[in-house]
Amino acid sequence: MAGWNADTAAGPLGAGTLTLVEGSSFCISAANGDLQSEQPHGVFFEDTRILSRWVLTVNGEPLEPLAAKTKEPYRALIVGRVRGSGGLTDSPLLVERIRDIGAGISEQITVRNYSAAPADCMITLQVEVDFADIFEVKEARIQRSWEKLVEVAGESLIIRAFCQDVRKATEVRAPGAHVTPEAISYRVKVPPHGFWTTVLTVAPMESAGSPIVFAHPNGDGGSPQDRRRQEWVSKIPVLHMGSHTLARTLRRSYDDLGALRIEDPAHPERNVVAAGAPWFMALFGRDSLWASIMALPVDPSLAIGTIQTLADRQGSAVNPRTEEEPGKILHEVRLDVSSGLALGGKSVYYGSVDATPLFVALLGEVSRWGFASETIAALMPHVDRALEWIRNYGDKDGDGFVEYSRLNNQGLINQGWKDSWDGINFADGTLAEPPTALCEVQAYVYSAYLARSWLACDAGDMDLAVKYRDRASWLKRQFNEQFWLPDRGYYAIALDAKKRPVDACASNMGHCLLFGLIDEDKAPLVVERLMSPEMFSGWGVRTLASNMGAYNPVSYHNGSVWPHDNAIIVAGLLRYGFNVEAQRIASALLEAAEYSEGRLPELFCGFSREQFDEPVPYPTACSPQAWAATSPIMLVKSLMGYYADVGLGGLWMNPLLPESFGDVHISNAPMANGRITIDVSGSTATVRGLPDGMVLQHGYRPWAADLVEQARKRERA
Repeated sequence: MAGWNADTAAGPLGAGTLTLVEGSSFCISAANGDLQSEQPHGVFFEDTRILSRWVLTVNGEPLEPLAAKTKEPYRALIVGRVRGSGGLTDSPLLVERIRDIGAGISEQITVRNYSAAPADCMITLQVEVDFADIFEVKEARIQRSWEKLVEVAGESLIIRAFCQDVRKATEVRAPGAHVTPEAISYRVKVPPHGFWTTVLTVAPMESAGSPIVFAHPNGDGGSPQDRRRQEWVSKIPVLHMGSHTLARTLRRSYDDLGALRIEDPAHPERNVVAAGAPWFMALFGRDSLWASIMALPVDPSLAIGTIQTLADRQGSAVNPRTEEEPGKILHEVRLDVSSGLALGGKSVYYGSVDATPLFVALLGEVSRWGFASETIAALMPHVDRALEWIRNYGDKDGDGFVEYSRLNNQGLINQGWKDSWDGINFADGTLAEPPTALCEVQAYVYSAYLARSWLACDAGDMDLAVKYRDRASWLKRQFNEQFWLPDRGYYAIALDAKKRPVDACASNMGHCLLFGLIDEDKAPLVVERLMSPEMFSGWGVRTLASNMGAYNPVSYHNGSVWPHDNAIIVAGLLRYGFNVEAQRIASALLEAAEYSEGRLPELFCGFSREQFDEPVPYPTACSPQAWAATSPIMLVKSLMGYYADVGLGGLWMNPLLPESFGDVHISNAPMANGRITIDVSGSTATVRGLPDGMVLQHGYRPWAADLVEQARKRERA
């Protein structure tokens, strides 16, 4: 039942598929707007398909798709043509569908007649609801058998379903329609050069039988989705760039990130980020933490909400079924706890080795940017419990490295970010046997130790600061001794159960650059390998080198290109001073976004740019996806050299933006308890509105390993 990773099948959505997203609700349809129940289409609300078939015909003819434009992540305009009659190629009848997704859908259907004669039209919508859960749709295996009751109630169609103790219902409201149990129809005469229009809504019903209200247009005609988006836009930075294509990509990132925000029903004031549409509309520890790290300069509330929500569900007991352990941060949670759809039939699953150190690392970053100091202080016990998990459970054999091995035969085989069953392998393609210690996980642990060291230093607890600084230093020495492959010139992706280096050349070591775990003398060799033709496709760094035994350019983790992976690598290259290489990867990745209307997908195939002059889509990639949406933000932030440390009283800027990016102007950017304005032109940066006590520093900020000594110097001074 490992439903939420690449271990399970997900049928391709197909060319032209349209996906709309708003919070945890989403809609997948064909290019003409129809939903076909035999396809992975549907309207999904709280992990249930509340509409599985929605097929529009005019005079018995399906619509020929002409265009579909996503106006907002939650709204689309779809235009189709009614086929001509009597063998004629052209048709005077066009159909427009304006669809909004929320707690259901609202759809305005307009038929336009471009002829000089009136047009008699029978407009029919076939309606079906199967109430399949999202796993069943993803895997094309509808298993539950529902007892259904279809009821016509005036101009509404109500479909109720019963399965054991579960009750569900969907209501279709169709004013002015003729409604039968099978279809909704309108017999209309469209005037010459005129139009006919109607609005239908489809929404789930509460257990008591009343429909969930989908939308209440206010005085200016805005929907709840519009108001939610406007509120979001008012809080995030306003960006102007010389490059119009890059500006479009960043706007798309903002829109997607805003649409992927979901709420904890117990704390609706908290926003967190769902991992991605269509199959990952839930809070995933690793994905949401990384997306929060990447988006921190745009909206720190996402990071704060994510940390709080994960802290509330931090492990407190040992449970092999869910892989919960004391102090552990979850892998996945269904915030609608009644669904029971997570791995093992529970609403929470903990099978992730990296979420726990990333939790500590993110909290440290939030603190350094000066956000939510009172919240950070209240969360410190959770930080220490997470660090206890690292030592007591994460390090299974006491060798100082954190490793994983699933606790039941239904759990995820691999529990790092490359969580497909074959994602960790040797150079010859042989699979690594767990317990497995991933190289990037050690980098996250290293970062967690340094974050705790600086948090202690900031609180004046120098003994604790030194303890975690020394622990980090020890880990760095051990890592560089045991993971380095001197005959290969790169780091092993992992150590296996026998402590053998897993010698595949993979992108994971790029994460170690970002967190500073790699020795300075080894960094040039690592960079040379990452930029080699076997690793760099021309669009980005592959997950696995093309000369490895398991390489497959159309695999999930063994040769594909992931935007978030590359954004992390770019930041790591800049940390070690490899500026040209960082610019090359960033430019390639942002150029790739131009082929998908400014949106980077979860991943794309690893074919070389020489072989295909545009990125080849991966068939089942999520789009939009959280850490793909935040990757352009992280790329621009990294190339600006944009880092803050309120404790040190500085904002560091070291612009290295490629000339093609043009000048950058950012206003309303959050900083500590205020907002700042940034202008970058070439290598020059100016900042206005810095909080009291902060100054602009040119160059790179000092990294955490140096901070304890700096603090001691300040004390002595």
